Amino acid sequence: MRSPTLVAAVVIRAALSVCILSAVCNPAVAGPVARTTNAVAAVAPDTPPAATQPQARVYLFRGALGPIFSRGMDRLTNRLQEAGIRADVYEFTICRLIADQAIRDFRDDPAPIVLIGHSMGGLCALTFAGILKSENIQVSLVVTIDPAQASPKVPLNVERYINIFLSDSILGGGDVVAEQGYQGHYASFDLKQHGEVTHINIDKMDSIHEQLVTAIAQLATTALPAKGEAVPLRYVVPSDAPLELWDSGTQQLARSGDTLQRLAALNHVPLWSLTQANQYSDSAPLSVGQRVLVPRRLAPPVATSAASRRRR
Repeated sequence: MRSPTLVAAVVIRAALSVCILSAVCNPAVAGPVARTTNAVAAVAPDTPPAATQPQARVYLFRGALGPIFSRGMDRLTNRLQEAGIRADVYEFTICRLIADQAIRDFRDDPAPIVLIGHSMGGLCALTFAGILKSENIQVSLVVTIDPAQASPKVPLNVERYINIFLSDSILGGGDVVAEQGYQGHYASFDLKQHGEVTHINIDKMDSIHEQLVTAIAQLATTALPAKGEAVPLRYVVPSDAPLELWDSGTQQLARSGDTLQRLAALNHVPLWSLTQANQYSDSAPLSVGQRVLVPRRLAPPVATSAASRRRR
């Protein structure tokens, strides 16, 4: 009898083939959309937002055989709704249809847009973002969870992008990169060293759900730093380390006596995150003025101020 993983692999590959050749996941084939008339190293914005943004609108997408293998998207949707956030979950096969509706909704009632997808749903989330780009609509956050390897690049209209994947996965494994000229916040987390994580359960991880609900709930009060200031993050998360969803990196200049150990303690980040990102020895002294990449999580001003006080 064939294993569920093998069966899922066959189904997902077939779905991917159909998706690539159809208008469902290919905006170039589908044509243009008709317009309608109707703690962590947190970062503070240079200036506070002039007014609180409206609550985000979240679109989640299951992968192939979603009702069986992507139920984590349903759980996350429920958690978002319980937190008072507008969220709905769909099959990836109606990606274009939902994108069209999202455009109409945005024109009638502008609100931050968040796209989340697992497996083929991750491919859909990026395709969805590309459709919105053609309509000059920004996307506040895109999260892909072990997306298909044929997933498109992160388009330039995405402000924050997070990819959580397994590079050795035959069902997902999408190591997504951004389009040339991307200036948003980019973070990629490869969980291949976590043997307990598979393509079938990665979308159901409570730690991911908790962090995403918090980040989305804070979108309305979290202003972004100056465009182009963010440094992309790419990590292979150690097997004994929990997954912390940072948004991007920031450059810090070393002072006299600084080491990566000291900077890790000051910024409340694990030492491995600095040694891996900077390729420096954990105890080697740093030269004064030497640039060090430090991961950060974007947060509202109140949370940022609290984090700053802890570092003093």
